[in-house]
Amino acid sequence: MRESMTIGTLAHRAGLTAETLRYYERLGLIEPSRRTAANYRLYGEEAERRLRFIRRAQALGFSLGEIAQLLSLHTYPESDMGEVKSLAEHKIGEIQTKIDDLQRMKQGLEALTGQCPGHGDTAGCPILGALLKAED
Repeated sequence: MRESMTIGTLAHRAGLTAETLRYYERLGLIEPSRRTAANYRLYGEEAERRLRFIRRAQALGFSLGEIAQLLSLHTYPESDMGEVKSLAEHKIGEIQTKIDDLQRMKQGLEALTGQCPGHGDTAGCPILGALLKAED
């Protein structure tokens, strides 16, 4: 059981920088299990578990603020899981909005590239023309 990892060791194990861990600590996402007499941070397995949680939550698109909420709900197991589901459903909505925006962008680019012959002077390029027209 690793109950006395330095910030450097934990950062290395998590694939992060020590500065990132200090930032997470300032946000209240992790905390050292104790400090040495010289005030060095020492972390235990709980911090390592929380970092794995943070990485998985980030991979699903959650912001650090949302992750703090999820960790808080996890910390108090008597909390209603409906809150967790609500956060996840809200994130799904945000992701869907991004997908819709990306789909519109893709369709716009496809329309422009469909108009471009792909050869000749750029003065007649419909893609550049549309972008210049968009500035007006």
